[in-house]
Amino acid sequence: MSISKDDYSKMTDKASPNSPTFLNCIKAFVIGGLICTFGQLITELLKNAGLGEKEVQAGTSSVLIIITAILTGIGVFDKIARHAGAGTIVPITGFANSVVSPALEFQHEGFILGTASQMFTIAGPVIVYGIASSFLYGLIIFIFKLY
Repeated sequence: MSISKDDYSKMTDKASPNSPTFLNCIKAFVIGGLICTFGQLITELLKNAGLGEKEVQAGTSSVLIIITAILTGIGVFDKIARHAGAGTIVPITGFANSVVSPALEFQHEGFILGTASQMFTIAGPVIVYGIASSFLYGLIIFIFKLY
């Protein structure tokens, strides 16, 4: 059975309806903004607790990562991400989710070959290229004394 390109194009258009781009952008903006507002709330709470600037920064990031990991583990974060799209990817919560999700998915294969080896399949390249590019940037600044 052979099918023409036009017929195939019509079939794919029918099978995959257009997504509501404008509505998706609004959802991403609002939910991403709520995540960032929650992060700011954590920051203010830690400041009011008397912590220094570095401790507040580390604490805020840590709390957001831990909450995201827990929500991913119990299946709530994925439901939020379905509606928010990029709104959950941009903040640090997206990074935490990209580490925890593969770990959970492959846990049935055991700790070493499953969880530990698959944990960084998504986030690993981000870490590698982030470290490599920051090293290269630092080297350029060192060589040309651009500080």
